Amino acid sequence: MLPMPIADLQAVTRQLAESGERVRVLWQAPGSLAFVARGREYRSEFHIDPSDEVMYMIKGEMRLHYRTPEGKEEVAVLAQGSSIFTAAGIPHSPRFPPDAFLLVLERMRRPGEIDRFHWYCPSCDNFLHEEKFVVSDYALDPVSKAYANFFASEEFRTCKKCGTVMPAP
Repeated sequence: MLPMPIADLQAVTRQLAESGERVRVLWQAPGSLAFVARGREYRSEFHIDPSDEVMYMIKGEMRLHYRTPEGKEEVAVLAQGSSIFTAAGIPHSPRFPPDAFLLVLERMRRPGEIDRFHWYCPSCDNFLHEEKFVVSDYALDPVSKAYANFFASEEFRTCKKCGTVMPAP
């Protein structure tokens, strides 16, 4: 039989809610990666993905913060049952509560591709910090690792321009 996984999205969201996990990978193949994400109430960074992404809001509502080529922050609202295409390289920050769930479809990273995570000062919007990862297995949850590194360092969270310290969640 051909590899054709079927994912019961309602069962996956139930399992994530019960377990407290944030991500469940549905499949990973060279040309395709699919996972369900549970909301992170503390999300504040902008992810810069080397791959295009398609996001589908399974349950709840998401506010997708993104940065324009000029660096301005804007927000697109994704209602339950809606999807959005986010092209590779667009800094974006999917923000939704822990009782909401998102299906993400993208491609596996090519050898050497780097995912980047950027934080900006909540007071003056100055760039604060960048975390970089080569993501070979999405089940290792690179977003959580980026957050752990960022929030563990007061230096990373302190704005060099205005002195504001982004609080840890």
